[in-house]
Amino acid sequence: MTSSSRSPRRAARSLTGWPHNRWATAAAGALVTALLVGMPTDVVPNPLFSRSVPVQWWNYPTLAVTAALAGIVLATYIRTPDAAGTPTAGRLGSVGGVLSFFAVGCPVCNKLVLLLLGTSGALSYWAPLQPLVALASIGLLAEAALRRLATADACPTPTAARASAA
Repeated sequence: MTSSSRSPRRAARSLTGWPHNRWATAAAGALVTALLVGMPTDVVPNPLFSRSVPVQWWNYPTLAVTAALAGIVLATYIRTPDAAGTPTAGRLGSVGGVLSFFAVGCPVCNKLVLLLLGTSGALSYWAPLQPLVALASIGLLAEAALRRLATADACPTPTAARASAA
């Protein structure tokens, strides 16, 4: 895939032509992502989960950007008759979503981190790395969104191909 096929301009053009159902899917996907990532990590306050370490200031924008990008990536899977076929999915979005969960989560509430590093290791080593993990997760989600959007018109659906041939 060439770098021009993943250009932000091409992706932006794809977004401007989205029908209302794609935008509704993006909004619903963003809300669900915010709840699925934010509630267990207690970035979204709720009575079901708690944290031992307070939420950091950067957890909120990380969750917001993660939710928005995940919603956009999800909405690219909604097909319209005049839109292109589904480009290859890849796994960047999924990996980015999982990383964001680890990034905004409480460093000492994560059982895997506690098992590997212990409580002091989680606070000394994992907590300072979490902002970098957040940036990596956002980068992966952004790349996934750009790839999906930039290649949205790469292969027309059978309906669109028949209509243009007629």
